[in-house]
Amino acid sequence: MSGTVLHVEGRVLEDDAWIQVADDAALPEGPVLVSHARWQADREVLLARAAPVGVVLGPDEPVDALAADLPHLACIALHFPGPGEGRPYSAARLLRGRYAYRGELRAVGAVLIDQAHFLKRSGFDVLALRADQDVPAALAALRTFSVHYQPGADEPLPLYRRRAAS
Repeated sequence: MSGTVLHVEGRVLEDDAWIQVADDAALPEGPVLVSHARWQADREVLLARAAPVGVVLGPDEPVDALAADLPHLACIALHFPGPGEGRPYSAARLLRGRYAYRGELRAVGAVLIDQAHFLKRSGFDVLALRADQDVPAALAALRTFSVHYQPGADEPLPLYRRRAAS
């Protein structure tokens, strides 16, 4: 059961090209998302493809395991197994901050409307909503706040520094 895919800038991605591929499945044409285990096992084959490659990381898989491979990955999908799981938020901040990852960062799994604004603040570009989520409400949730006091992946300076610079 798949849901709608949103870009955090407030639009629905009608033509999402990424295909999540099971570990034992053949690789289709086009951009693919593979598990971290498959990336490790088939790294050379995946790098030789002409199409973009992304990796899906579970909350228990460390981001630093991918650090050396980040320049080769067009997308990293962080899996939320349930609404109470917070480790993908931390992984997103590490990817954007410590590792300066500039590729697509995607939230997948049990992604809920309530999380949309905070996912954007953490550095996610794309949200693959759970199928039962209301798309107009999710788009509205991305605009919940217009000003942020704290720094985030989407605004690295706190408000007082932004005001001092203007």
